[in-house]
Amino acid sequence: MILTSEIIRSVMGEADAQAVYREVRKTGDFVGFARQFAFDSDYRVARNALWSLTKATDKEIAQLQPMMDELIDLALKTDSSSVRRLSLNVVDMLEFKEEDLRSDLYDFCLEHAVDVEELPGIQAICMKIAYRISTFYPELMAELKRILEGMEIEYYKPAVKSIRSRILSGKYQ
Repeated sequence: MILTSEIIRSVMGEADAQAVYREVRKTGDFVGFARQFAFDSDYRVARNALWSLTKATDKEIAQLQPMMDELIDLALKTDSSSVRRLSLNVVDMLEFKEEDLRSDLYDFCLEHAVDVEELPGIQAICMKIAYRISTFYPELMAELKRILEGMEIEYYKPAVKSIRSRILSGKYQ
């Protein structure tokens, strides 16, 4: 099957997302797929393309490493919460290197991790990414822990509480 915007837009569930992933896997061109569909102006195409990319193995998703900045920019600039969450999930699947870290991503993640108006899925992935960035800098880790400790936790959903607890207890890796 040749993947088109119409096919990607029509993805309606897990089985469809898996089917798109299998088609991309057959070609082995995860970068080409991401460039063609993940940045589409139709948020449904972008969302479904990113959803399909989250099915990729570590080796497959590593092909997107050169696109990390573009994926971060997408997450920071999109108006679609689904595209934001999924692009952050793809970013989280990539390797973080100290020399590639971006302070704007760290600041964004800190802000959105504790924003009670933010969707829980975005809060949780932002906590994870902020933690991963903080592992390179003790002063950032101290800042992250202070911010997490200061959260009025009763306002947050279980997924957010769980990630927060694991980070603060040192059990998150």
